[in-house]
Amino acid sequence: MTEREKMLAGMLYDPADEEIMSEQLTYKDKLYEYNHLRPSEAARRVQLMREMFAECGENNYFEAPLNANWGGHNVYLGSNIYANYNLTLVDDGRIYIGDWCKFGPNVTLATPGHPVLPELRRGRLLQFNKDIHIKDNVWIGAGAVVCPGVTIGENSVIGAGSVVTRDIPANVVAYGNPCRVKRKISRLDRERFFRDERIDWREIEKQDLR
Repeated sequence: MTEREKMLAGMLYDPADEEIMSEQLTYKDKLYEYNHLRPSEAARRVQLMREMFAECGENNYFEAPLNANWGGHNVYLGSNIYANYNLTLVDDGRIYIGDWCKFGPNVTLATPGHPVLPELRRGRLLQFNKDIHIKDNVWIGAGAVVCPGVTIGENSVIGAGSVVTRDIPANVVAYGNPCRVKRKISRLDRERFFRDERIDWREIEKQDLR
């Protein structure tokens, strides 16, 4: 097998392989252009996102700078996704992001890992990749890190600064290092949006009608 075939199969491989490096650079050039657009160049931003990502739905907006090891080439986006500054997509493996997801500043989604065995790291650049799945309507708070192979279920919230090393189910609030489920999303979340501050549903319904 070639190193590229090993990479796609989730096996140990050499990421410094000449074929891999040459292909990777072509995608990173588009990312460079994306990060140097003026804020007013919205149409070009949308066009570049469609060229950069493996799949890209509608109404996605990623604040610059955006960091991606393969320029987003291995990232599959749904629609209505918002990412704040410094989202890092270490997309040597595939990253799948569903509809209506939100990312705080400085979030990292990292698909690669390296062998724990010391002799496989000394003098070698061996690496493996495991896909990440972020399901619909997930919110990941500022500074969180999602590790290789993790799936986060729909509607769940990951607290700021969390390190997500294992799968998180749907419809929960989870945080910490390592990230753990703290509670389910409940009726109380329909009543309050922050501590004891209550949700004004009448005002929200008025906004929906505009």
